[in-house]
Amino acid sequence: MGRRQNDSDFGRFAILVLFLIGAISCSVIYLFLTVVFSPSPESLPSVDDHVVGVAEEEQCCRGIEHLELWGDAVKWGSEFRLNSSEECCMACKRMCSGDGGPCMCNSWVYCGDREACGPRFGECWLKKQKDALNPDRRDSGDLVMWTSGFVFDKEEGTVGMETDHGILRIKLLPECAPYSVSYILELLALPHCVGCHIHRAESRGSFWDTEGNHIKKTPYGPPFALIQGTLESYGSMFKDIPEEHCPTIRRGSVAWVGSGPEFFISLADHAEWRNAYTVFGSVLSEDMEILEKIAQLPTKSEIWNNIKVSVLENPISVRFRRMNKKS
Repeated sequence: MGRRQNDSDFGRFAILVLFLIGAISCSVIYLFLTVVFSPSPESLPSVDDHVVGVAEEEQCCRGIEHLELWGDAVKWGSEFRLNSSEECCMACKRMCSGDGGPCMCNSWVYCGDREACGPRFGECWLKKQKDALNPDRRDSGDLVMWTSGFVFDKEEGTVGMETDHGILRIKLLPECAPYSVSYILELLALPHCVGCHIHRAESRGSFWDTEGNHIKKTPYGPPFALIQGTLESYGSMFKDIPEEHCPTIRRGSVAWVGSGPEFFISLADHAEWRNAYTVFGSVLSEDMEILEKIAQLPTKSEIWNNIKVSVLENPISVRFRRMNKKS
């Protein structure tokens, strides 16, 4: 004869059911985001400001561990100690307010490993690089006890992504995505970026308006309102980018697919992607027209993990270049 289920058994059963529902929901969301962006093992997206929200950006103040930047000190760490790398970063940002005055600090170095730093623990060195887009790196590696970061003046942190259809000006976000920005600066230093290209282009279709707002009661794609490509230069060893700040994807957001080097630029707001991608830059609103034109170029349909995507018939080569401050 079967045993009657008591309250305790029922409670345990209910908890198990709720756990399974939650796990399945998370798995479905992850699977969708993965297949939208990947042609094979890895790919890109396939559910609202033209740049990353200011409030989200202001919350960031991050650095790169095991990196020591050199440069002229504007505040000596031996006389300036703080409790965290975030506080050190904020101290630098306050000296580069972007309100029209001179940017006195564009990099910082902090010693936050109590054991490795010893008597230097808490030192915060605020520095001024002669060239903010080519910082002076003294040392890096696991044995380096310092954490360093970048802070760009309003006119310093914009680089150009050059294409045959025009130059996309991208405002980098070093305080939110320092590892990503550091990699972009490496590409910026190259005369060419052989292998860097755009290979996928999908318009907003009838699902998003010209401002990138999703139109109610319409699907979220396909098309998925994005441009996708890769930023890996032939002959160089790409190292996976760690996950950094993942704000809501907005029209103009430039983000990695997974750990890179696949990237995408969004033509619309994608709140439905649930903070899943590291955003390291934003295309200036004036240049979104170039992306809209690219999205109208001839494409061919392919199926990536059961998702229909639009691949450019002729991939577009890209490279990074410096922009004049008045550009």
